Amino acid sequence: MKKNKLVYEMADFSLDNDELLVNETLFHNANGYLGVRSNFEEGYPDHFQSIRGSYLNGFYDLAEMKQAEKLYGFVEEKQTIVNVADTQGIQLLINQERFSLFEGEVLKRSRTLDMEKGVTKRTILWRSPKGHEVEIVVTRMASFAMLPLFTIQYDVTAKNFSGELEFLSSHIGNVQNYFNPDDPRVAAESFRHIHVERMETKDEVSLITSRTSASQLQVVTAVKHRLSKMGEINHHIQGESIEWEVKTFIEENETVSLIKYTIFADSIREENPYEHAWQLMGEATTKSIETWYQRQEQFLTNYWDHASVEIDGDDELSMAMYYNLYQLLQSAGKDQYSNIAAKGLSGEGYEGHYFWDTEMYIQPFFLLTQPEMAKNLIQYRYNILDSAREHARIMCHTKGALYPWRTISGKECSGYYPSGSAQYHINGDIAYSVINYYLVTKDLDFIAKYGAEMIFETARLWLDAGHFYQDQFMIHDVTGPDEYTCVVNNNYYTNALAQYHLQWAVKFYQLLQANDQTAVLEKIQLLPQEIEEFSKAAEQMYLPYDSELDINPQDDSFLSKRVWDLEKTPKDQFPLLLHYHPLHLYRHQVCKQADTVLAHFIVEDAQSLRTIENSFHYYEKITTHDSSLSTCIFSIMAAKLKEYKKAYDYFGESAKLDLFNTHKNTKDGIHTANMGGNYMAIVYGFAGLRIKETGYHFSPFLPEKWTGYKFKLHYEDSVIRVKVDRQSCQFSLEKGSRKNIHVYGKSYQLEDSLDIPLEGK
Repeated sequence: MKKNKLVYEMADFSLDNDELLVNETLFHNANGYLGVRSNFEEGYPDHFQSIRGSYLNGFYDLAEMKQAEKLYGFVEEKQTIVNVADTQGIQLLINQERFSLFEGEVLKRSRTLDMEKGVTKRTILWRSPKGHEVEIVVTRMASFAMLPLFTIQYDVTAKNFSGELEFLSSHIGNVQNYFNPDDPRVAAESFRHIHVERMETKDEVSLITSRTSASQLQVVTAVKHRLSKMGEINHHIQGESIEWEVKTFIEENETVSLIKYTIFADSIREENPYEHAWQLMGEATTKSIETWYQRQEQFLTNYWDHASVEIDGDDELSMAMYYNLYQLLQSAGKDQYSNIAAKGLSGEGYEGHYFWDTEMYIQPFFLLTQPEMAKNLIQYRYNILDSAREHARIMCHTKGALYPWRTISGKECSGYYPSGSAQYHINGDIAYSVINYYLVTKDLDFIAKYGAEMIFETARLWLDAGHFYQDQFMIHDVTGPDEYTCVVNNNYYTNALAQYHLQWAVKFYQLLQANDQTAVLEKIQLLPQEIEEFSKAAEQMYLPYDSELDINPQDDSFLSKRVWDLEKTPKDQFPLLLHYHPLHLYRHQVCKQADTVLAHFIVEDAQSLRTIENSFHYYEKITTHDSSLSTCIFSIMAAKLKEYKKAYDYFGESAKLDLFNTHKNTKDGIHTANMGGNYMAIVYGFAGLRIKETGYHFSPFLPEKWTGYKFKLHYEDSVIRVKVDRQSCQFSLEKGSRKNIHVYGKSYQLEDSLDIPLEGK
């Protein structure tokens, strides 16, 4: 692995306000539990906009969801991620001159994300208005070794003077969430979600205890400073903030370092967050910052050993790929209380909600590289199963469970049901993730204890939501992945996934019976006649098909609608959802994202290759890719159809989305699902992986611009290394027992290594 691929540097970064907002996202620090946006410690000029935030995964408040008409079952309350206490602030004074990038003379500046060491850096060479010259290096870390720990190391080197050095460090409890009334992807109203209950200092530690307004959750933040030389440390309380003054003297050419430790603790995970924060601060500060840096690097060495996807021949795409895989690690919840938000922990876009994105776009990466993390993500869904049962009753289903479309704690947060709650495919998506977990790990014990209950309860929902008509099972009035076509009958994706789900519900029932692991059947009182109904519904599932076009229509009415003229639509009218009324969109053949094309990827055996190919070309002409979840799927399917240049082009669009801000909304946070999709585009697209009961199936090709690529996959007790170059594809068994794999349709026993000539050159 080349080291430079793990270091992303932005030299001479812009001080334009819009660029600063994007960089707040790009250089944020997170570890799956906490996330801190990369705001300047010293702040910006008063007229600048900033989304200054620190977030905890799964920590939320409740907010009113206003409905114009209060019809039965409409959501009137939602959960939203909370911006907790701000501990970023550090003002620097040099002989009473305050440092600011917007004053004096900036001789050099750069920002760096080091994905090998797990830190970000801001390096500045600055000359003050009075001629004092200093080098400032600010290093930030969200620790993977101690998840509640966030550190800032502030190094100051005096270049041409000796004098007084002063740090003004803030610990602010009075914070609010960002809002934008013009963007449906973020909160529309300003509301203070968190209030300070208690502030105190002891043993040079400041502690602020806050409680959310409606959910009544508690969070404690603790802050302590360490100075590299003798100095004076004082504090004072100002309103709902604790301000620290750290003074010392700096000699010419001397470097002085201030280390600011922050510990976060919350009442979701801890019975007494105050005591937990105090205890962890003691543990954190008894070790040097160098020790924490070493542990961070050790963690990441192990991570990259399993997760790395190495690309040779395209440095720009290679950097984007490493960046995306690092952000997935930063975003993924590491415990049973959290999952992966649409924006990770980088911002407040979509209010910190969890969607189907996790199961269909992100979990495949963790499943194949970090199976234990994938298990945690499924465990979260199991923990909110009771809420899914309750949601099913609200939606008037007498049996089963219906997972919410968007949520944090388990309750539905979608206020606009046509493109929210109507997306019943969420049940099939979660079931698909459980099935894939079993196929990769063969962990039947986990299925017996957790997965099967989810599979059976969500399968029951299909029997209640659908019905038999003329010897076919149909599911009416649902919405598929495409949010430009809502509340339709027999959405192909939904029906195809429901069929697969029901088939596996029967298989799991038989597996549990055969292995005498039937406790779950008694727990939920699952009857044999229900299994027969599952089987019948799967067998008779109606999958829309048009014989004239030889395609699968997206739903029963889709082909009868007027085709939207995308070529004549002005570029400034995209994304369409921000410029056209939903009903206008619903009346046209126009897709926001992959829908039927996605179904053909995940359940490809349901249709002939010819039908899949015809459908791909049909939907390609009417898909806007307004969703970041789209181009990666089109890349995978183009690869399957051997349209290799097209597969590469779609992948490139997807991989660069955040680093190059191609959707113009990276300021609100990264696009985590798209990042997972990038991984899928290489492993499922270019390498052609499919996970089936018969094992792993591969069909690799090499893009023309590349000289090779390689990655590792977990499979049961084994780790398989895949390497593709211009001559061949090589498969090596790095550890574990021998495995049966399939390459280009042929079966092989992988005991040591295989070298197979590359097809599709």
